[in-house]
This record gives sequence, C-alpha cells and structure tokens, in this order.
Amino acid sequence: MAPNPSIMQAVEQLGYRVTVGDVATQAGLNVGEANLGLLALASDAGGHMQVASTGDIVYEFSKNFRAILRRKYFRLQLAEWWKKVWGVLFYLIRISFGVFLVASIALIAIAIIAITIAANSDRDNGNNSGGSRGGGGGFGFFYFPDLFWYFSPGYEERRREERRRGGQEESELNFFEAVFSFLFGDGNPNANLDERRWQEIAGVIRKNRGAIVAEQVSPYLDDIGEKYQQEYEDYMLPVLTRFNGQPSVSPEGSIVYYFPELQVSAGKKRRQSASVYLEEFPWRFSAAPSGQIMLSAGLGVANFVGALVLGSLLRDGAVAAQLGGLVAFVQGIYWVLLAYGTGFLGVPLVRYFWIKWRNSQIASRNRDRLSRAKILASTDPALEQKIAYASQFAAEKVIGNEDLVYSTETDLLEQEVERSAQIDAEWQRRLNEGS
Repeated sequence: MAPNPSIMQAVEQLGYRVTVGDVATQAGLNVGEANLGLLALASDAGGHMQVASTGDIVYEFSKNFRAILRRKYFRLQLAEWWKKVWGVLFYLIRISFGVFLVASIALIAIAIIAITIAANSDRDNGNNSGGSRGGGGGFGFFYFPDLFWYFSPGYEERRREERRRGGQEESELNFFEAVFSFLFGDGNPNANLDERRWQEIAGVIRKNRGAIVAEQVSPYLDDIGEKYQQEYEDYMLPVLTRFNGQPSVSPEGSIVYYFPELQVSAGKKRRQSASVYLEEFPWRFSAAPSGQIMLSAGLGVANFVGALVLGSLLRDGAVAAQLGGLVAFVQGIYWVLLAYGTGFLGVPLVRYFWIKWRNSQIASRNRDRLSRAKILASTDPALEQKIAYASQFAAEKVIGNEDLVYSTETDLLEQEVERSAQIDAEWQRRLNEGS
C-alpha cells in the first residue's frame, strides 16, 4: 500500500507523534482510512507504535521518514521528479499564449507595413519599387527585446501562497502570466473545498470534545436535504461514516453524536479558530492587476483589428506572391492568426459571463450555510437542551509518555523492567475490578 501524501503531511504538521484521531482531524480523512494509512506508513517508514494503558494507540515517526520512504520507493522519487518537470513544462505552455500574441502582432504589423510600402511604391514609379522591396528586407532586423527575463517558473508557488492568503492580496504577474490569466483565469479557488469541509467538521468535533449535535455540522455541508430529511438528520450519515461516530438518543427523543477516536490525542494541541460556516471563495476573472488586464485586452483588440486589416490587403493574392518571403508566410498562416485573434477576445468574454453565473450560485450556497450558522447562534431552548445532553458524552484524552505500557521502540523485556511498578499497579487495579 503506497503511503498517503495527506497522512504524511498531517504527521509532519502534528509533530511526528499522532493518533488516528489527530490525523483524521488534520487531514480531513475518514477514521478507517486514517487508521489503515498510519499502519502502512509506520510499517514502511520505520515508525513506532505506542500503546497506552487504556488500549489507545499512538504512532511516532522520525523526522526524516520521507527520506526513508524515498530510499525505499523509487516510484516516489520518480513522482517527485515528474512534478518538477511538469511544473516547468506547464509554465512554458502557460507563457506560450503571451509569446504567440506578441509574435502574431509583430507578424501582422510587419506584413501590413510591407504590403503598404510596396503598394505605394508601385503607384509612385516603377523605378523605386525595387528599392521599396529591398527596404522591406530590412524588417528582418525587426528588434525584439530579450523576453527571457520574464521566464521565472515560480508561478505555482505564488498561486498557492495567494490561495492560502484567501486571495486577499494581488501578486504581481509578469506580462506572459498576465496574458494567460486574462485568457483562462487562475484555476478553481475551491479546488480543496472538500478537504476544507472535513477539516472544519473534524475541528468542530474536536472543539466540542468529541460530542456534537447535527446543527453544529450543518453550516459546513452543502445540501442537507428536504425538510423531512432534516428532521431525521440523514445528512449526518456521511459524517458518522468518515469519523466512525456513534449516535445516541436523549430522553426527549433528540439525537446526539459522539466520536471516540476524535476524543484521543497524542498531545495537547493549540485549538485553531474555526470559521462559523464553510465559505466558498468566489471565482476571480483574473489575478492580474487592472493595468495588466487592460494591456492584455488592448493587445488582443489590436491583434484582431490588425488581422482584419491584413485580410483586406491579402485579398489580392498577387501582392503576397510578388513580395514573397515573410508576407507569403503570413498569408499561409493568416487563418490561424485570425482564429487566434478571435479566440483571444472570445474566450475571456464567455468566461466573464460564466464566472458571474457561477459566483451567483456560490453566493446562494454561502447564504444557506450562513443562515444555518445563525440558527445555531440563536437562543433556542430545544437546541440548547440537545447540546447540553451531548456534553455528557464529551471527553478528551491526551496520551503522554507516562501512560504508555508498550512501545515498539525498545525491547519488550527492557520495557517490563522499566515499567514493572506501573504494570503491577495495572494488574492490581484489574483484579480489584474483577472481584
């Protein structure tokens, strides 16, 4: 079983000593998947399993467990190598749209100037026509500045950092990145929405010490069903399945839920402030500043208008045949240039209206979740009674070194000698309970 990247990242973030509940909360995984993943990771990376006197299990890993895995798994090395290569390739693909825009404008401008000069020279006199054509060759020395200083493939890192900041700040893009952003945007701002959802839900469960009511989870879900389904709290089934929860019915007939695995932790963790509801981020037309967007749009218009003007000049095929060279080449790819110019303006226009429609749906879902959060904050006696009943199942257990009775770190005989007093006390306690 290949190690789960989410579990490896969670182990690192939690300080390399974790329980199943810790990992399920941090990574937003279901408890069963977290349990199997930790067992596989401990086996592959040489982790240690520690057992508390209560029977709870803690997994401890060395800080270089990734290096151990890389030495063991060539496939991981290959995947990491391909990730770096693909980052560079995708960056080149991304900037190619800007490069093609500059090249298209340059080719169209040179062809228009060459055809215009040739036509004017032919009208003036035949003697100067040859000179005009000779001058046209000077366009071979058309100056292009060194564009490669733009090529800084740190795009993905900057985009991830911007998403972590919640898109509150605009990061400066180079020209080629801005062209791509103008055309296609900057990706789905809610690509990790499901991961965020389960992290928030697990955080709410942990914050309430493993015992909750359904109303505390509903602000983080999308669709909680029809009215009759809400009364039966069917939407809690996926939460129970993922985190191995158990329902309990109060004397008044209300249902509460507790999650034993999420009540156990390997150490005291600083409680992170959770949002009161799951907020989807709206799609942005572009992360580029307004100046770069206007520049991209202006160049797109210039490219499209230039293509139309060039098309009217190329209607007389004899002109291109007479000039030859670059003009003949441009005539050969004219429909490609026109199609690119049309698409360069058409794609952002369609995307603009699509984003408006998509954001209206996102705003509607956000309003629904916020309304559920407001219900939770209201003073409802019945809801308060449910929460009070759920608190009876609340518990929090932190497993320290003093609670351990066994660890795969050291030999069993050494542990028995070191913990003989603790073991004797535990046996005495069990004998007293049995009598």
